[in-house]
Amino acid sequence: MRSGYVAVIGKANAGKSTLINVLVGEKVSIVSPKPQTTRDRILGVLTEEDYQIVFVDTPGIYKAHNELTAMMMRTTEGSAKDVDVILYVVDGHERIDESDFALMKKYRDLGFPMLVAYTKTDIMPPEKMQEDSLLFEENGVSCDVYPVSARKYRNLKKLEDAIVSLLPEGDKVYEQEIVSDRSEKFMISEIMREKILLKYDKEIPHGVAIVINHFIRQENGVYDINLDIVCEKPNHKAILIGKQGKAIKEVSSFARQDMEKFLDAKVFLTTYVKVKEDWRDKPGLIKEYGYEEYKQE
Repeated sequence: MRSGYVAVIGKANAGKSTLINVLVGEKVSIVSPKPQTTRDRILGVLTEEDYQIVFVDTPGIYKAHNELTAMMMRTTEGSAKDVDVILYVVDGHERIDESDFALMKKYRDLGFPMLVAYTKTDIMPPEKMQEDSLLFEENGVSCDVYPVSARKYRNLKKLEDAIVSLLPEGDKVYEQEIVSDRSEKFMISEIMREKILLKYDKEIPHGVAIVINHFIRQENGVYDINLDIVCEKPNHKAILIGKQGKAIKEVSSFARQDMEKFLDAKVFLTTYVKVKEDWRDKPGLIKEYGYEEYKQE
């Protein structure tokens, strides 16, 4: 039996969470086209007969503009030093530059076995893949590179087998049925945030926190969920709500449908929008809203 932790690291929006969700076979992290979608260290567990991979989904590497983002970057750095294997994810669809190779070398130099997942190969011309393969060699990336497509399930088994080959011998870390270390309540808040990221533009969705006030399953099996959408400015609140409440009704309906799929039950959802100015720069509020920095034990 092989088992161990794999830190999944890369720039913001490289496709880390999508890759983990597909490999695990269930949604353990939310996804959106916007950077900073993942704010926490989230574990996704893949268990097979003779191995268990515990994927550590980390916040995308991104220049810190506030205390929340700085905390996220410290979480990523800490997570990379507490695993058995590093899987560096690079967006093949985007232009790979010197900063990408510098980051790959930085994490390789930590001394852990490292692989590179070159993602989104389903939406790029073959000649770009060939050009980039030469760049990896020219820039001294000595670890194995796996071109993959999570959406098309391309080369995922090869990547999975390569990860397993680098894991140590040992017992399972988690029981067979566990796929994540996060609670249903946490995932419900993340689903709400995911839909806000998908619906709203610019800075507004990045300044949002979700606070669950009530998460109760009634005797008839229906979940009664009451939550606050916290934003940073009064004008952001107006945009989130929309004219005559149209925008908040639409995004809440969108979220409720996904919540029902996730919980496999009916959901009665109540949402409120509140303002806490500049909460992302206030450590007390960051902690109150459920964001805590991961620290290596």
